[in-house]
Amino acid sequence: MKLLVIDTSGPVCGVAVMEDRKVLCEYTAQNRNTHSANLMPMAEAALASAGVTREELDAVAAVTGPGSFTGVRIGVATAKGLAHGLGIPCIAVDALEALSRSAGSFDGIICPIQDARAGQVYGAAFRNGVRLLGDEPLKLGEFLAKILPLGERFLFLGDGMPVHRDGIREILGGKAEFAPPHLSYLRPSAAGLIALESGTPTDYLNLQATYLRPPNAQKNKKLLEAMGMDRA
Repeated sequence: MKLLVIDTSGPVCGVAVMEDRKVLCEYTAQNRNTHSANLMPMAEAALASAGVTREELDAVAAVTGPGSFTGVRIGVATAKGLAHGLGIPCIAVDALEALSRSAGSFDGIICPIQDARAGQVYGAAFRNGVRLLGDEPLKLGEFLAKILPLGERFLFLGDGMPVHRDGIREILGGKAEFAPPHLSYLRPSAAGLIALESGTPTDYLNLQATYLRPPNAQKNKKLLEAMGMDRA
């Protein structure tokens, strides 16, 4: 199975081309360009480097969140467009699960966290690839209180890690460990492996972004409606 993998859920834009469990090409970029500017040139370059044409692809995998609202929409929309144009299925991959797989092996609890702003994180917990805590948007203290009974050693990674490092260390002390930079972001090949192992192919129309809370625009609209100021 030849697979194109797309991830725009966090600050790093990533693509990978895989054939079964082999990574043919993988690119990631964290620069001043937006994901919308990076994504398609990276995808085209990855396919060319892998020696795979669009027509040879069997599916497109997309990291559907949780993460940046705008970033997730870019990746999902691109995957839907490619799948529709090529007549192939999509496969959705959870961002926090893919983050946990990107960290490699760890003798303890892997805790991927994405920065959800306003003092919150999108967090989950895994041990040896098994999910122990579902994706949730929580205040940092609430998230740490949930994972504390799960073990004695905790590895944190994701874009929420540098933001909340001091708060995590203050509460967990020596129980907290932090992934080094090269293991702290989502690798598209890790998402591709999940898609190949356990993903469920779906029609492009059914591929949806995963939002654990409503976007700010939706919240603002509801606030205006409540105040009688919505003129839409």
